[in-house]
Amino acid sequence: MQQNNSVTEFILLGLTQDPMRQKVVFVIFSILYVGTVVGNLLIIVTIKSSRTLGSPMYFFLFYLSLADSCFSTSTAPRLIVDSLSAKKIITYNECMTQVFSLHLFGSMEIFVLILMAVDRYVAICMPLRYPTIMSRQVCTILIVLAWIGSFIHSTAQIILALRLPFCGPSLIDHYCCDLQPLLKLACMDTYKINLLLVSNSGAICSSSFVILMISYIVILHSLRNHSAEGKKKALSTCTSHIIVVVLFFGPCIFIYTRPPTTFPMDKMVTVFYTIGTPFLNPLIYTLRNAEVKNAMKKLWHVKITSESKR
Repeated sequence: MQQNNSVTEFILLGLTQDPMRQKVVFVIFSILYVGTVVGNLLIIVTIKSSRTLGSPMYFFLFYLSLADSCFSTSTAPRLIVDSLSAKKIITYNECMTQVFSLHLFGSMEIFVLILMAVDRYVAICMPLRYPTIMSRQVCTILIVLAWIGSFIHSTAQIILALRLPFCGPSLIDHYCCDLQPLLKLACMDTYKINLLLVSNSGAICSSSFVILMISYIVILHSLRNHSAEGKKKALSTCTSHIIVVVLFFGPCIFIYTRPPTTFPMDKMVTVFYTIGTPFLNPLIYTLRNAEVKNAMKKLWHVKITSESKR
């Protein structure tokens, strides 16, 4: 990566400087990260192995779980390792790579959540045309477009990051590299770059949130004409989606749609949507979804039965 500065590495201050609290951070975030990876991999394996989970909703849930695992992996392992390190050094190239991966998988999660809302809208508002509109070929094309859109967004972010000149100090008051904390260290007027950041990441977060909430309001309004059983099933699915949307987009909008200022709570807000939400998503989608729970039970019953026969 081409450097526009004299700084070759940064020092991450992390979540806390206190040695005892760093040990607590290590334990808590190790549990959260392992839970995130195991929970999302369990959903991925279950969807791939189950014949009953072949609908577009679970096709998109597969990619949401994949994005969640990668999104958490872009920040959590370094936070865990750094919590036991005396000096939390990250090289310039590693920092830029983290910026790219954070925005690649973060924006992928946003696009998949939008696709899941589209799927629910078509399923509930256009049930007769649903198999045609949301065919496997269409879903595959939509996912490919989501990856392309995510790559374009993260490329735009890394271009902004690479344009920032750094001449010291190299202390990042954060646990990961992102544009907001990096703007504070840049040896230039960052007003224009911050405007680009808000118009890119901020616009994606806020506009996507508005679109999603409007779509779910329309979906919930259309449920008036459904049977009691159909309402119950649709409400359960949509409620799960709405919870995930609010948990992810609330912190995202708070971080990316404001002037270049930092608050003491920024690090904890970032923790919530980069590590907390990917951990909660598998719990939300499995605990509130009978089909996923039943598929998991069948999968593990078959595994245990086959192992016992050996």
